Amino acid sequence: MEEQDTNKLVEERREKLKALRAAGTAFPNDFRRKHLAGELHSRFDALVKEELEKQKPEAVVAGRMMLKRVMGKASFATLQDGTGRIQIYVVNEIENYEAFKHWDLGDILGVEGHLFKTMKGELTVHAAKIRLLAKALRPLPEKFHGLTDQEMRYRQRYVDLVVNPDVKSIFLKRSQVIQVLREVLRAEGYLEVETPMMQPIPGGAVARPFKTHHNALDMDLYLRIAPELYLKRLVVGGIERVFEINRNFRNEGISTRHNPEFTMLEWYCAYEDWNTMMDLTERLVRAAAGTSSLVYQGKTIEIGEPFARLSIPEAIRRQGITGDLRDRAFLSKELTRLNVEHGGDHGWGSLQLMLFEAVAEKHMIQPTFITDFPAEVSPLARRRDSDPDLADRFELFIDAKEIANGFSELNDPEDQAERFREQARKKEAGDQEAMYYDADYVRALEHGMPPTAGAGLGVDRLVMLLTDSPSIRDVILFPHMRPEGG
Repeated sequence: MEEQDTNKLVEERREKLKALRAAGTAFPNDFRRKHLAGELHSRFDALVKEELEKQKPEAVVAGRMMLKRVMGKASFATLQDGTGRIQIYVVNEIENYEAFKHWDLGDILGVEGHLFKTMKGELTVHAAKIRLLAKALRPLPEKFHGLTDQEMRYRQRYVDLVVNPDVKSIFLKRSQVIQVLREVLRAEGYLEVETPMMQPIPGGAVARPFKTHHNALDMDLYLRIAPELYLKRLVVGGIERVFEINRNFRNEGISTRHNPEFTMLEWYCAYEDWNTMMDLTERLVRAAAGTSSLVYQGKTIEIGEPFARLSIPEAIRRQGITGDLRDRAFLSKELTRLNVEHGGDHGWGSLQLMLFEAVAEKHMIQPTFITDFPAEVSPLARRRDSDPDLADRFELFIDAKEIANGFSELNDPEDQAERFREQARKKEAGDQEAMYYDADYVRALEHGMPPTAGAGLGVDRLVMLLTDSPSIRDVILFPHMRPEGG
């Protein structure tokens, strides 16, 4: 619909609202709905026309008018509520019939009457009373489907939900997934907590934070990039199984799998290790999926089979690269061949991870735990006893997307302090994603943290997988967008 036409319709509707205000009938709030469309269909769709004529079940419904057919002395319309749609039948004998004929699509109506079935067998409310509850000043778009309108759908989610009923099912599924994750952890004795979203020192991940300022305290604060360091403080304090479903904020680019704010599940368990976390991560994903296999973007993903476990070096070698994967010169040569930018300050661990991301990550379609991460790129993870250059860490990939990350936690305060210092040196050298030195967290570790394992699972990416959604924006109700007009 052209903007000029839309403006004309809006003006016409404003005139109608003006008349309603003059009559004292604009936006009433004394109508009480008793029945939902979905409930009525569930209860009465199976009854034949004659049975409904005998019973005349009461129906008091309300919703947005999506369709309307005016036929002189009688008219049909379709109302949509949160559970579905129901047809209404309005005759000229009732009060407000003449007014009804001038109401617009998108208006919200309240209807009282009884149920019957039309000659075509459609369940319908025969209206005895009908009221306009809310005037819609803007018309619903005639076409709101397809890639050409994708940005509008994200930007005006309220319209998207009205005209594309399948969208709501994605967010119903999202709610169900979060509830299942919560129930699995609570059943295993984990306590759900809430930790600060504004932090004096951002930590728990390698990421660039958002910065703000608290006026009363005259201090800078950061939106959290992860709750990890606060959750592990709680383990120190004796909450030995703890989790949080949390909103994180990272000042990074936007893509089909990245949004500046996103939802993570993080959980920590004392006296366990990274292998336990892999097992629990697998159980959580399988429970959330509720199925042994699913189709994502045309690919069948096997959730019911045991998840594969593969080291970073083996994943790289499977792509035909056979050199020494701890030789910095060899790794640099391979990355240069692949046109992957890297600096002289990167150790072999960073370069090896870059090579994995460049050649192997895209092949991780079926659920696969990637292991043997270099300690250099794992500043909060425990070093492996048999090889201190590695960390006891994993990442779960499905359809080439990182879904989860976990490890045996570093509980040596002196080792942690040195790793923080190394991160601080990187930050001073210009790495904006490097971590800050967190003296209070080191002090917490100095009080003694038991052997602990933890993990984080990306809720948005998991919901993408389980709803066959190609973009993270499809599973976030209000994704971040550029300002309208560029």
